[in-house]
Amino acid sequence: MSLHGAYDPDNVFAKILRGEIPSVKVWEDDQVLAFMDVFPQSEGHVLIIAKQSQARTLLEIEPDALAAVTAALHRTAKAVEKALKPDGISVMQFNGEAGGQTVFHLHFHIIPRWADRAMKGHGQAPMADAAELQVIAQRIAAELD
Repeated sequence: MSLHGAYDPDNVFAKILRGEIPSVKVWEDDQVLAFMDVFPQSEGHVLIIAKQSQARTLLEIEPDALAAVTAALHRTAKAVEKALKPDGISVMQFNGEAGGQTVFHLHFHIIPRWADRAMKGHGQAPMADAAELQVIAQRIAAELD
């Protein structure tokens, strides 16, 4: 998929937003959803998506939706740091297939990093156990400001 094109309402994140596919939620409000990546590159890998926007990439998102997503990203990254105490945090966002994007609904990755743990490659990590993700999600949610 290129940087430009029509939004696919059957992408996996759209299905999650409609409740057709389960997710392990960290938190949500009217504008955003923060949930655990089921193919985590590191323990505590969280995804942030806009709930109302049909933007495929950063180039397409409406300014108000971007502001909400960015605020959610900041809030959630702070909670991840408090809950998991990583040595660092990577925030990633991919645009277009050539840019590494695999799901064409704009999303941001919060990936906790530890100096002594290798990070798995994007789109290469094995599927995590939902019960384990739920425990981590609860730890992160408990630290939200």
